[in-house]
Parts: sequence; structure tokens; C-alpha cells
Amino acid sequence: MLTGGSRGIGAGIARRLLAAGADVLTTARTAPAPDALPDGLRFVAGDVSSATGIQAIADAALEQLGGVDVIVNNAGASHTFPAGSLTIPDGDWQSALDVNLLAAVRLNAALLPQMVERGSGAIVNISSSAAFEVPAPLLHYGAAKAALTAYSKGLASEFAPQGIRVNTITPGHVESPGADKVRDDLATAFGIEVAAIHATVPIGRIGRPEDIAEAVAYLVSDRASYVTGANLVIDGGEQRRP
Repeated sequence: MLTGGSRGIGAGIARRLLAAGADVLTTARTAPAPDALPDGLRFVAGDVSSATGIQAIADAALEQLGGVDVIVNNAGASHTFPAGSLTIPDGDWQSALDVNLLAAVRLNAALLPQMVERGSGAIVNISSSAAFEVPAPLLHYGAAKAALTAYSKGLASEFAPQGIRVNTITPGHVESPGADKVRDDLATAFGIEVAAIHATVPIGRIGRPEDIAEAVAYLVSDRASYVTGANLVIDGGEQRRP
């Protein structure tokens, strides 16, 4: 089960898991064009920002897959507020929490019981380097991702005895339609070129969806059977830490 798998990082994760032989179902608010999805990827339209939407997605996943062994909570979104955090409306704070934190909390809560019953499972929550060093225009997003990181660590400790592994991946700058728009907005807000943001990455480029997808494939596989509660930072060497 993969949220936000129709484009960007999520699409990269979907392709990688499909290549490994996984039966993958993803979701987004609206269905993309059929030829935009990789062959074999299952899709269900759903709203991750509400409790009822998440429950409908979980029910569809269990019905179509028969059981869920892996959850990848990748869905995320934010609006940029160039004038600073005090201009972020209350509704946008709530939306940031709903999509970037509570979507994962709710989906995990809906699907964990059947993992516990089997005594196995793997969960990967996709956070963001904004949880470490967040610019004021994205404070609501960074705060929600920081909460997701803390939640992941606690969940890992709670469910490790039941055979369920929970890990976090924290990407830095990665190519994706949503992140590209955020970088454009931040560059405008700070009066700089987008290239100046890219130049902060020591490795010399921003990440690609495949960079994150490969890490996901590792963490949900038996190769990572002794890995839980970890936070894998994939940022090209930017060295941003909590």
C-alpha cells in the first residue's frame, strides 16, 4: 500500500516495488490517465486528508490485495507563504497536519491490526529535511513532518515485539512536481535563483525519485530485517539533522 504514488517520488517508489515483484496499490485524489501509471500498478481514488477517506482507502487495499504487508506513507503537500509563518492561516496549519501527519497515523491504525495478527509487516513513512531546518514560509509543513518523524520512532518501539518494522526516510531536495513548485516559490520569496538552492547540495545535484525508491525497497525487504526505528536521511550530503 503506497500513498501518493501517481507522480514524483511516489511514482518512483511504485516502479521500484513493482520491479521487485510486489503487488502495489496506490492512491491519489483523482485518477491519472491510464497510460501515466506503470503496468501492473493498482489504483484507487481517495482523499488522504480525512479520516473517512483513509478508511475507504484501507478497505479498498484489503479488498484488492487480500492483506497488506507493506505500507509506504508518501503522500505530502504544502502551500508556501512567502511573507512568513504569521501569514499561514489556521486552515492551512490543519491541512498540513491532516496530509503530512494524520494521513499516515490513520492509515497505519487501519492496517496495523492485520499485520499484528500475522506477526509481520513493514512501514516506511516519508518525512522531509524541512523537519530539521524549515524556512518560515513552510513552517506548517516542517512542523507536521517533524511530528511524523517522532511518531515513526514511537511506533517502531511499540510494534517491534509484534514483528512489525517502522522506519523513516527523510529526503532533501528531490525532483518532483510538488517540490519543484516549492523551490520556485522559495526562490521568489528570498529573491534568489532556484540554482542557488540546488547549489547547496554537496554531491552536486538534487535527488531523483529513484534515489528514494531504492531506499524504500531496501527497508521493506528482508535485507533490512534488523532495521527498525531508523531515520535514513537522503539529502546529497547537506548534513541537516535534528
